[in-house]
Amino acid sequence: MKNSTKGVGIVAQKILLFCDPGIDDSLAIIYALLNPSIQLVGIVTSYGNVNQEQATQNVAYLLDLANRNNIVLIGGAKGPLSGEYTPFYPEIHGEEGLGPIRPPEKIQGELLNFDTVFKIIEQYGDDLLIVDVGRMTSLAIAFNLAGADILNTVKGFYLMGGAFLVPGNVTPGAEANFYGDPMAAKIVTASVDNGVVYPLNVTNKAIIPPNVIDKIIATNNNPFQPLMKAIFDYYFEAYKKLVPGIQGSPLHDVLTLFAITTPQAFKYVERKIFIGETDDALRGVSIADFRPKPQEEPAENQVAIALELDYQLFLDDFIKVMTSKLPIIE
Repeated sequence: MKNSTKGVGIVAQKILLFCDPGIDDSLAIIYALLNPSIQLVGIVTSYGNVNQEQATQNVAYLLDLANRNNIVLIGGAKGPLSGEYTPFYPEIHGEEGLGPIRPPEKIQGELLNFDTVFKIIEQYGDDLLIVDVGRMTSLAIAFNLAGADILNTVKGFYLMGGAFLVPGNVTPGAEANFYGDPMAAKIVTASVDNGVVYPLNVTNKAIIPPNVIDKIIATNNNPFQPLMKAIFDYYFEAYKKLVPGIQGSPLHDVLTLFAITTPQAFKYVERKIFIGETDDALRGVSIADFRPKPQEEPAENQVAIALELDYQLFLDDFIKVMTSKLPIIE
């Protein structure tokens, strides 16, 4: 299958997406569906912002709006590796994960077994990127089941998580994805080859103000635009309570997908990541060696960490993609 816009052939990057929609994840899926440079070949739905069943229904709803029911849905983890209770955040994402929107109950995606992950990896090999914008439990399970040699046959991994020398967003030091399952985050970041991490250092800067959303929905170019307005406004109201004076909502997960086609918008460093696992103030806290002369680590133990963002490139791209018509799929 080939993604193209009418009259213009485009070689799209094939993506297997791990997510837990959630408003931010949902906007990332919308961004991917509208972006002719991205081809979603599968989506693994897991717990996180909502439970795994609700995450699946939310993804199925978005795919139905796009008439893209050919994208396979894969059942991911229902809780962290530790087996502990997972709190959800309806004050941020709404009871169903889409703010005030309730997906139609009649839309239920066919959920495939988890081994479909390995079939997709075998099918696409190094033409495939794996992107994880949620708790990393499902991806850690994939590494534990198949081993790093199999998983690392893909082109690379784009991971949203962590906070380095900046405040966290669930505790003073921890970001939500790493905090939600620090054991899984540790397994993944230590196992990936060609891994890139997008922490709060850059994702907190990916702020979209409400007037940009108003500009986008005024074009009336795609079936997602009315939904965008409703869920963004809900998200923005939540962020105004969390971060007084904020001028918009940071779209952490959208930024991670934006990085696939625009890596030049970032500055990176290569470091080994350490993640606190204990259930105390260090849980989910991410640490790397940023001393002027860091300790040398073998290259295979390091990942790229994005630390700076060209915000204007992100903003321009976001407006361009979200005002696009759905690509024609051939």
